[in-house]
Amino acid sequence: MARRRISRVQGEAALASWRAGEADRASAIRAVRYLLEELGERAPGNAVEVRVPPAGVVQVIDGPRHTRGTPPNVVETSMETWLRLATGETAWADAVAAGEVSASGLRADLSDLLPLVR
Repeated sequence: MARRRISRVQGEAALASWRAGEADRASAIRAVRYLLEELGERAPGNAVEVRVPPAGVVQVIDGPRHTRGTPPNVVETSMETWLRLATGETAWADAVAAGEVSASGLRADLSDLLPLVR
């Protein structure tokens, strides 16, 4: 399991700033990374790669380990969409249906893991 790089205090402060509509780019990136780290702690593994460019990426969910090339299970979304998904402002199914999330592979469904915070 990867260790946390962003403390809970820093992460919660960045989230509060984003929720208030006051987050600058650095705060938004910190909030995204904090929530990616949270996902990594709750669903450790290497079967699914979650990409939120340009902020970060995390491998999660127990299963077959991926070692080279494009992983078979990939989730990719924007920073704004990731923040809305992880905080419960947007439902997984709604974001996928709206084309805000690219999810490929049999394990690339995060609906049971989201939201991470309320």
